[in-house]
Amino acid sequence: MMKKIILFLVLSFSFALSYAQIKKAPEKLDGTGPWTQLILRGAVLVNGTGAPPVGPVDIVIEQNRIVAIRNVGYPGLAIKEASRPKLKEGGKEIDCHGMFVLPGFIDMHGHIGGTSQGTPAEYVFKLWMAHGITTIRDPSCGNGLDWVLDQKQKSLANKITAPRIYAYTAFGQGAIGGVKGGVNTPEQAIEWVRENASKGADGIKFFGAAPSIMDAALRENKKLGLRSCMHHAQMDVARWNVLHSAEAGLTSMEHWYGLPEALLENATIQDYPLGYNYSNEQHRFEEAGKLWKQAAKQGSVKWNSVMGKLLELDFTLDPTFNIYEANRDLHKTRRLEWHDEYTLPSLWKFYEANRESHGSYWFNWGTEQEVQWKENYRIWMSFINEYKNKGGRVTAGSDNGFIYQTYGFGYIRELELLREAGFHPLEVIRSATLNGAQALGVEKDLGSVEVGKLADLVVIDANPLENLQYLYGTGAVYLNDKNELTRKGGVKYTIKDGVVYDAKKLLADVKAMVDASKKETGATIKQPGIK
Repeated sequence: MMKKIILFLVLSFSFALSYAQIKKAPEKLDGTGPWTQLILRGAVLVNGTGAPPVGPVDIVIEQNRIVAIRNVGYPGLAIKEASRPKLKEGGKEIDCHGMFVLPGFIDMHGHIGGTSQGTPAEYVFKLWMAHGITTIRDPSCGNGLDWVLDQKQKSLANKITAPRIYAYTAFGQGAIGGVKGGVNTPEQAIEWVRENASKGADGIKFFGAAPSIMDAALRENKKLGLRSCMHHAQMDVARWNVLHSAEAGLTSMEHWYGLPEALLENATIQDYPLGYNYSNEQHRFEEAGKLWKQAAKQGSVKWNSVMGKLLELDFTLDPTFNIYEANRDLHKTRRLEWHDEYTLPSLWKFYEANRESHGSYWFNWGTEQEVQWKENYRIWMSFINEYKNKGGRVTAGSDNGFIYQTYGFGYIRELELLREAGFHPLEVIRSATLNGAQALGVEKDLGSVEVGKLADLVVIDANPLENLQYLYGTGAVYLNDKNELTRKGGVKYTIKDGVVYDAKKLLADVKAMVDASKKETGATIKQPGIK
């Protein structure tokens, strides 16, 4: 999501883009396997469907598929050896006694870095994998569709260390096919959508366009069987909000733009100050923090009507709570402990106040803005939680690489914020796994730990339901029985396609990249404005 590309997409569709691409991941596999047989022994299973934990179980994997899940005893009692599946010759087993196994996580808003951030693909991929993220949806393919499809295929072939990738091209991206002057008519929109599908994209990310163009593109995309997501940017949301999109065939929305606008009762547009300029990102995000208070109240006829329509359409909400958290507590988000060792200096520089870098709008941000955003979160979270309670699908997405949220770490923070919104920890895990698979249309293979599904798994030696912070690569602070301060958790193994990765080793690789960058450039992580 490079700012110049996105702003151009939002403001006009008369363009032909050329891409500044980040360095691709090296063709090197850091994991081992897949194995003719792999058995995870004695684990506690959280299967992702919403079912409670159960264990001890033995999970049997052959190549990249789960072939058996066997109960092998009861908590506190010796394992019943006679019940255990036998290890075949050439097979491998991992002792998982006292560990928890979950489905691999799905990041529904995973940008693969950008040249402005200075983040090579290896850095991004290893941070994701170190946090148990085995699948991502790249919304907009900011490095170009061909670039993303290349990395997608190499990931599928296990030639690189990377999650599975689903490529959702930004609508109008590139002068594809016969559309040489941009997408300016419904006919051109249909042509672009067909060409995008033929190129191998998994879907489309929209930002906004004239209603006739949006309607034609969404309906054609749906007809072709592709899925879609949308950031309802302010430049077009006054004439095309989330209800229009959902009715035309949009399958999911990002963030929350377009939703409060559909809930307006006493106005038709956001209450913009008369000196507002969308290109000034402090204006844009400061005023966005006041928008939910302008919407219909919870429980009102309008609130219930909008929610009911989205539920009827089986629409997916991908809130990305984490990416705006700095808006309600800039100091905390800027001082997150992992920045020192795992945030590249170039990415840190990108985060700092800058009138050009997207999401770096800290020109004069303080108490008044944060108070507004805290209230914004309260109402926004209420809608998301109620939507979930009424049967709506909510997924977990990060949008990391912006606004002081570093890849992988920010995704785990997203899970914490779903918990804050009112989700039970088991509902949080379901949003991060099965719900994401359903939204992508791949629940037959992914999203839960069940026989027949692909072996995408997270193994951790602490109970994440008791504390989601155990899922951070750095774990959580823990005072042990000896009165010693230690760390507990951090994903131990990430298994993707039956290949076993040492998650802590992947995180160590990232630290080495950051250390090397600091040594090469002489840059340090220091707080902005301090000499």
